[in-house]
Amino acid sequence: MAIARHERGLRADLRALLSQVHPVFMLPPLAASWFGAAVAGEFALSVGVIHMGAIFFAVYTAHVKDGYVDFYRRGEDDDHPMTVRGCRRSLLAAGVGFAACTLALGVLVGPGAALVTLPTWFIGYLHAPQLDTNPLTTTLGYPTGIALALLGGFYVQTGAVTATILGFALVFLVTLAGVKIIDDEQDYAYDRSIDKRTVSVLLGRPRARTLAFSLLMAGLVGVLWGTVSGLFPPSAPAAALAFGSIALVASRAGPTIATMLLIRGAYVFLAVLLVAVWFRPLSGTPLPDVTALGPYTYLATEIAFGALAFGLLRYAGALRQAARTIAALYPIAYLWDWYTLEVGVFEIPMRTGYDLFGIPIEEHLFMIVVPALVLGVHETVRRLSAEPTEPTESTDPAELTEPTEPDDAPRRDSHT
Repeated sequence: MAIARHERGLRADLRALLSQVHPVFMLPPLAASWFGAAVAGEFALSVGVIHMGAIFFAVYTAHVKDGYVDFYRRGEDDDHPMTVRGCRRSLLAAGVGFAACTLALGVLVGPGAALVTLPTWFIGYLHAPQLDTNPLTTTLGYPTGIALALLGGFYVQTGAVTATILGFALVFLVTLAGVKIIDDEQDYAYDRSIDKRTVSVLLGRPRARTLAFSLLMAGLVGVLWGTVSGLFPPSAPAAALAFGSIALVASRAGPTIATMLLIRGAYVFLAVLLVAVWFRPLSGTPLPDVTALGPYTYLATEIAFGALAFGLLRYAGALRQAARTIAALYPIAYLWDWYTLEVGVFEIPMRTGYDLFGIPIEEHLFMIVVPALVLGVHETVRRLSAEPTEPTESTDPAELTEPTEPDDAPRRDSHT
């Protein structure tokens, strides 16, 4: 079949075909398909397998097309295991496989199942060279594919789209967009040398990294919102906590290590959410009732969060600066608090009952703890951002206009 470029024979052709299956990027879309089925509850294995097959062919198309364009048309890759004819035949075979799976879903489930699956092939086929040169589409292509795989996996089982599955799809879209920005940061020097407009090239590495981790945090906060609103199971925040912890470590690393950590963190995120959705371990468990402390409830929460604020400020070395800011803010906060209580804007039932200067003692502490916590988080984030890990962007004026590497510089082999 003349598929393999360097060797001949059936085994060589099979090795060449399998070389385009990249597990790191192939497994998440397939897992997302089954995650959607798990959210649906009881599911039919047959349509789940067919949908997973469609997603496999879509991602395989992306890998083959990306490698073909990067080696044969752009000259970016040093080598490629497949011939031009092999790439084209593989694309045709993958397209036929995708079409067969999509048609089967349309027959077995309905037109909606085919329509929600179809865009994944277009994302894969158009990834290179159409979508991977624009900062928006190169960042959102893979996350959008994951979100669609999740939606499709749910739809083929239920024939419907619910707020819950839309919420999960949005969470993965946002968090994985952040991961993709960090992933593209690895190719910053080369992409800049060929004027490839990734987010890192467009914004610069420091701003791009800030945007990436902001997206990650927004996605993880979205898990909390979904849980509080009843869309996600009660144990879902455990996934956000696990991924958030990994993201915190990754924020201190360079792009290569950060990408490795975040990709593995995404696996953990998906796995914990799958457990939360399928087993629902905390369903029916009430929230801890801190009102057992009676009139000392409010005071106890202030002590807990005040201790956290003190720890953050001490870590950041900002205790004195924070004390000055809180002292300057206190009179304004006092007048605001006294007035709102005086006119009956709100009441505080779970308090000790002791007042000082016309307001409860808990409110005096509140006016200290809240700004202290805000300042503690701010100063801690600033310290973590200021501590160098590896160079993020050159300050050499000459480098701002000249490419950092020659046009024939080696490029990391990425098929996302």
